[in-house]
Amino acid sequence: MRKILSFNPVPLPARNTPMDEKALILVLGDQLTLEKGALKGARPGRDTIIMAEVMEEASYVRHNRHKIALIFAAMRHFRDALHEHGFSVIYFQYEDGKASLLEAVQAALESCEADVVRCCEPGEWRLSSQLRRWQLPVPLQLVGDDRFLVSPEDFSDWAQGRKQLRMEYFYRNMRKKYDLLLDEDGAPEGGAWNYDARNRKGWRNSEELPERPGADIDATTAEVLDLVEREFPDHPGDLSRFYLGVTPTQAETHFQWFLEHALPRFGTYQDALAEESPWLFHSLVSMYINIGLLDPLQVCRRVEQAWREGACELAAAEGFIRQVLGWREYVRGIYWLTMPEYASRNSLGAQRPLPEWFWTGETGMRCLEAALRQTLDLGYAHHIQRLMVIGNFALLAGLDVEQVCAWYLAVYVDAFEWVELPNTLGMALHADGGLMASKPYAASGKYIQRQGNHCKACRYDPARVTGEGACPYNSLYWHFIHRHREGLETNPRMGLTVRNWARKEPGEQATILQWADRELQRLAPEE
Repeated sequence: MRKILSFNPVPLPARNTPMDEKALILVLGDQLTLEKGALKGARPGRDTIIMAEVMEEASYVRHNRHKIALIFAAMRHFRDALHEHGFSVIYFQYEDGKASLLEAVQAALESCEADVVRCCEPGEWRLSSQLRRWQLPVPLQLVGDDRFLVSPEDFSDWAQGRKQLRMEYFYRNMRKKYDLLLDEDGAPEGGAWNYDARNRKGWRNSEELPERPGADIDATTAEVLDLVEREFPDHPGDLSRFYLGVTPTQAETHFQWFLEHALPRFGTYQDALAEESPWLFHSLVSMYINIGLLDPLQVCRRVEQAWREGACELAAAEGFIRQVLGWREYVRGIYWLTMPEYASRNSLGAQRPLPEWFWTGETGMRCLEAALRQTLDLGYAHHIQRLMVIGNFALLAGLDVEQVCAWYLAVYVDAFEWVELPNTLGMALHADGGLMASKPYAASGKYIQRQGNHCKACRYDPARVTGEGACPYNSLYWHFIHRHREGLETNPRMGLTVRNWARKEPGEQATILQWADRELQRLAPEE
């Protein structure tokens, strides 16, 4: 495995090492954790903090307004917390008109004494490479992001020499490293590492859904909501339904609610699709972890403790911990191991333009329409909606990889490129040549019908492949298999499907392909 990562953050001295220099510490909007990153060892009364809501970061893609509001409101509350800890904070609000972080830092340097500008390594290659091109009157010092549980260097060491970089084996290493869900002998609790097979039940509206806590909108958050509504009128997001916590305390309230009310059913229904609720029993804490309001290791330990106290089944606890300790850290590792080359991969040659209805949700396909509309309105969809509904359509239709990835980055409140790009390009679109996934995550309408109750409210029949009223996923699925049959027939997990396609009569194949071509032109025209 070729290691492309070339950025080398400068390590900070130990906290007890005397430091005469005064630092201007740049805190980014997704680094809102005291005593972590660039704030580790920061000294009130000597170091100055700079934070800035800038146009460039808020608009480099068409971010969902919930995401912008979350970050701006969380930043302003974090500023106030820093003041309470005795720090001097230079804070530029969006109304101050700073176009970029560089412009904000330059302005801050003119108003304070600083021997160095210090910043935690940004999470995105785009911004990290920008910072390294800055020309400042004082040195720029970048430090590693210790809010994650494995460094890019350690992930690269793990990946070195491996033929396949499968998350499952990385996850087992992480369980051992952090002693999570292990018995006294160091073996996995229950005798297995993975209980995913127990967490795939479809939704049939047979469970009562608990009522979630709403947003605690104080004056600061209200000001931000008004700002975002006014300044980003063309971005998706219905802010009248704002539901997010914006402080560590509020995020903790939402997580504690999950532990008490949703964790017992989380595992059972984590793959389910429901007409009744966008949330079901999901935790809704990824956005808080990603911007620093919750600690990833602590949430894992608390879920483990909940299981040990009998509050949930092992499959539920393991499923949650796998997503945070395993998947979250794994996708970040893949990102920094392979960037910037990874972003240009398109192994299946997908080039069909992104349909405009990705920004409206108006498809007529009930499962897809529900996933898109809640995505656009709330900035949220759970992993099966992202992978097996929206991503599945994009994969089957051969939608342009770059355009699809830009859309995913824009619309979700928890989306930053380090987590969005591998999930979208690698998992949903299989555009990385199988680096992350051993098979394309392609599925017909039967899978979607099995996972939920959307099909009952849909104009399309998941049992039909062609003809008026046939579910488009069905013919598009076979069209995808046909287009890529030469590459898929040697895949151990796809060979049987390719052989099933080959067994169909030539006339049946032609009918399916013609209908799929018609559906593609209708749903995703090339011109």
